[in-house]
Amino acid sequence: MLSVIIPTEGAEQPVVATLSALVPGAAAGVVSEVLLVDRSPDPSVMERVADVAGCNFMTFLGSPAAALAAGAAQARAPWLMFLPAGAVLDPGWIDETMQFVQSVAAAGRPRAGVFRYALSPYANVSLRDRLRAVARVVIGPLGDQGLLIAREHYRQVGGYRPDSKRAETRLLRQLGRASRTTLRSRIVMV
Repeated sequence: MLSVIIPTEGAEQPVVATLSALVPGAAAGVVSEVLLVDRSPDPSVMERVADVAGCNFMTFLGSPAAALAAGAAQARAPWLMFLPAGAVLDPGWIDETMQFVQSVAAAGRPRAGVFRYALSPYANVSLRDRLRAVARVVIGPLGDQGLLIAREHYRQVGGYRPDSKRAETRLLRQLGRASRTTLRSRIVMV
């Protein structure tokens, strides 16, 4: 039902944290595949993580946006979920994702979902974190909030543009408030 695309930079710990949050979704049949798209010059670490976790793996030495686009092109499921490495979803994300997908299918109107951003309770809050929180309120979600979107809707809006510097934010803006929903489930960066 759902292909999860995670761009990586060769760091094992954040990817493992994200993958551990996806295990219940795989057990419930919501996650049909996970694709790690590694942009590091030495892919051996991520290749080993993908092998142990049972994920699909690909290397891509282009821009972050091009890596996301390449991952989406390789994904097979009708729904795509883009998560940054280090993102951990609330335990309730599985039920909410199923409800969201079913409601979009019933309505017949394309919509995309982003997760509600939350700082880790153990994080030291910096000025940058506070400014980003204000930006989320004023201009809407940022690229680190993940994205849940139907493959066909992703294609219709043009997907991630490989030449764009802030492709995640550009795609969220292009979707607009009318076709974007902020889900109740939180996404926490570790």
